[in-house]
Amino acid sequence: MKTALIYPPDSVRYGSERPLALSRWLAFVAALVILMIAVGGITRLTESGLSITEWKPVTGALPPLSETAWQAEFDAYKQIPEYIEVNGPAGMTLAEYKFIYFWEWFHRLLGRLIGMAFALPLAWFWFRGAIPAGYKPRLLALLALGGLQGVFGWMMVRSGVGAEAMLDMRTDVSHYWLSIHLMTALFTLGGLVWTALDLRNWARSDPHAGLSGFSVGVLAVLAVQLLYGAWMAGLDAGYVAGGGLLNSWPLMQGSLFPEGIDWSRGALFAFTADPYLVHFIHRWWAWVAVAALVVMGRRLRARHRHISIFIHAAFGTQILLGIATIWTGMEIWVAVAHQVVGALVLVTTVWGAHALGFRDRMPGSVMK
Repeated sequence: MKTALIYPPDSVRYGSERPLALSRWLAFVAALVILMIAVGGITRLTESGLSITEWKPVTGALPPLSETAWQAEFDAYKQIPEYIEVNGPAGMTLAEYKFIYFWEWFHRLLGRLIGMAFALPLAWFWFRGAIPAGYKPRLLALLALGGLQGVFGWMMVRSGVGAEAMLDMRTDVSHYWLSIHLMTALFTLGGLVWTALDLRNWARSDPHAGLSGFSVGVLAVLAVQLLYGAWMAGLDAGYVAGGGLLNSWPLMQGSLFPEGIDWSRGALFAFTADPYLVHFIHRWWAWVAVAALVVMGRRLRARHRHISIFIHAAFGTQILLGIATIWTGMEIWVAVAHQVVGALVLVTTVWGAHALGFRDRMPGSVMK
C-alpha cells in the first residue's frame, strides 16, 4: 500500500480542466437567479408585470429614451384590461406608469444579464477545454432551462395582454403560467447548486452524489409547498386571510378552515385556483415540509452538522416571514424576503440532499 496523498481542493488540477473555477461560476449564477427571484417578487407585488406589452428580446433591453417613446409605451398599456379595468379608473399618471415599467424592464434586463453570465463563460470554458468529461450535456441543459425561462416569462405576460385576455377582460396574468415561470427558475437554481457541488467533489477525486429515495421525497414535499406559494402569488391569495393578528394567522377569517371556497367548479379548480383553499394548503402544508426537513437535518447531523444548521435556520426564518407577511397585510419588503428565503430553503435542501447522496458513496481521501 502506498502512502496516502491528500490534496486540498484548490490545488487539484487535471490537465486543462478547472472544476473549482466552474463550481464558483455556477455558484455566482445561482446567486444571480436568487436576485432574479427577488426582483420578480417585487414585480409581482407592485403589479408591474403587464406594464410592457411586447416581447423584444434585443431592442427591449433599452427603456424608452424620449417622452414620445414613453407616451407610446403608455398608450400601448392603455389598451389592455389591467389599465381599462383597474389603473385607468384610478387615474394612473405617466409618472406612475414609469414606476411599474421600471420593475418589469429591470426584471427582463436581469434575465438577459443572467443569460450572458451563463452563456459567455460556458463558451470560454468549453473553448479552453476546462469542462470535465460528462459535464457538457448537463451545462447545456441548464442553458436550455434559462432559455425556457424567458419563453415561459413571455407566455405568462401574454396571458394578461393577449387576445384571450382581451376577450375575457382578464386584469392579471394566469397564475398557472406564473407558477411555471417561477418553478422553472427554482428548478434551474437547484440544478446550478447540485452541479456546482458535484464539480467540487470531482476536484477532490470523489464520486458524483446520487439522489436517495428519502431525498427525492423531501424535495417533492418542498416542491408542493413552493408550487402553492407560486399560486398564492398569482392569485393574490395572501389578501384573503382576514383582519387582525389572530384572525389572519393561525386562523383565517376567524376560523381554522376558511369560508368562501368555491367548490361549484369542481375539486380540481378549488385545489389549484381558489384563493381561499390555495392559501389554506400553503399555510398548513408548510408544516409537512418542516417535518421532512427536520428529519433530513437529523440524518445530516452526524457528518454534516453545518448543513443541518443552515437547513434549520432557513426554514425557521421562512416560517416567521410567512406569518409576518400575513400579519403585515402583504408588506412588500416582508413578502419579498419570504420569497427569497424560500429560494434559500431550496438551496439548503439541495445541499443536504447532495450530502446525503454522497455520504454513502464517499470512498475516503486515501488514494492507493
